[in-house]
Amino acid sequence: MKWQLTILVCLLAVAALAVRVIDLDRRPMHADEGVQGLKFIELLEKGNYRYDPDEYHGPTLNYLTLPAAWLRGEHNRQALTETTLRLVPAVFGAGLVLLLLMVRDGLGRSATLSAALITAISPALVFYSRYYIHETLLVFFTMAFLGSCWRYLQTRNRGWAAAAGAAFGLMHATKETFVIELFAMMVALAVVIVTRHKRQNAPEAQGNRAIKIEWSDVGLGLVVAMVVSVIFYTSFFRYWRGPVDSVLTYFPWLRRAGGASPHIHPWWFYLERLAFFKRQSGPVWSEASLLVLAIAGIGVAIRPGLYPAANAQLVRFIAIYSVVLAGVYSAISYKTPWCVLGFYHGFVLLGGVGIAGLLTICRARLARGVCVVVLAALLCHLGFQTWRTAYAQPADRRNPYVYAHSSPDLLRLVDKVNAIARANPNPDKFAIQIMAPGGDYWPLPWYFRKYPRTGWWSEIPENPYAPVMVVGAKFHADLDEKSDKRWLMVGFFESRPGVFFELYVELELWKKYVETLPRDND
Repeated sequence: MKWQLTILVCLLAVAALAVRVIDLDRRPMHADEGVQGLKFIELLEKGNYRYDPDEYHGPTLNYLTLPAAWLRGEHNRQALTETTLRLVPAVFGAGLVLLLLMVRDGLGRSATLSAALITAISPALVFYSRYYIHETLLVFFTMAFLGSCWRYLQTRNRGWAAAAGAAFGLMHATKETFVIELFAMMVALAVVIVTRHKRQNAPEAQGNRAIKIEWSDVGLGLVVAMVVSVIFYTSFFRYWRGPVDSVLTYFPWLRRAGGASPHIHPWWFYLERLAFFKRQSGPVWSEASLLVLAIAGIGVAIRPGLYPAANAQLVRFIAIYSVVLAGVYSAISYKTPWCVLGFYHGFVLLGGVGIAGLLTICRARLARGVCVVVLAALLCHLGFQTWRTAYAQPADRRNPYVYAHSSPDLLRLVDKVNAIARANPNPDKFAIQIMAPGGDYWPLPWYFRKYPRTGWWSEIPENPYAPVMVVGAKFHADLDEKSDKRWLMVGFFESRPGVFFELYVELELWKKYVETLPRDND
């Protein structure tokens, strides 16, 4: 019954939220998270937001973080926490489970429930739902768009056309790569329309219904999409260049996609992370179980009779969309692991269909029992991988989803500087100088956001001295020797793999800090 399925999906959504929100601050901030966090502070404290076409992506992440900060009583940089920032993608990540209810009549009961379970425990979806970046929001709005389109096709209700337009506008206002998803959708739709004519007399009757739309409803959806996009890109009608910049942004991004970026990787970059990933002496990571289930789902798309409860056209669309999207992202030279989420979510939907198809095929009691045991083992393996990626090793460079990530050692540096600052007798005069080659000091600006007297340098200035100095090791600064030991080098810290900082502290301040340390009873 529909209400039973709804209850089960809602329970899985609650479980998905719990998995995503526990210990959100256990992992150090990535440089990208730090950049986005400081940009949000401008909006939080001053109400200022200006879309930058060269960096930062779209405005939805910033604006949707405002309610979270307000509800948690965090109105300035001193109060704002990593947990609040990461709550936003975590909530939208769990919301992906609920969106499956929009297509339950297209996927069928078993596939909907199976896809909801995989979404709740998926390693990649859970890991990046705990990341303050745009990808999870883009996946959510993409699914909302597809779900709204499906509901419109089933009901011809103009409200769903408007909802699809709103979701499409939010996709555009989230990240520039939405055009790749749009391209994959257009290819999938074209193939479904062409192949439908060849299957009119096929036995799977419910999968071959003609696709009918009212062009006035399409126009309504486009108007709503434009309005939503303009609202966000104009910063709620205060910055009218924003919509223009949302088009001009493709020039710098095309340069990056073509190879003008340090993030250039071979075509198998994503496949390696999903199928078999091993670094150094670390363990093997694999989501081959999801790939196997997705392949089973593609089998249902090819042979709809294997799972007649699903709509053949919808399953075919999801399969083509996911494969095309994976192919395009793999062909683009510019790659970062979080970009996997777009087609990965498609694989999750196909995995749900694959599970339902396998259970349908295995009708005999023994065969079904074996199938259930195997499927349970595959899902348990996915859950184990999620625990490893999100909780056991969330910042370990051997984790396939960790990419140029801050080392946990960076938090030791931050804690040390905070403790020294508390020991300073003149807090109003406390200052920090941060020096790193090429300005490679992120995410330290996020962690030191509470200190207004902080200088940031891409080289060592003529007068570098301050009560505390954090200096890139590549400079070989030797500021303790150059200052005749009036400053001491008191620590060496890893920022991320291959990037190290030296910590220098004024001698008298260091003495005061040492006095605050607990004494041994001896």
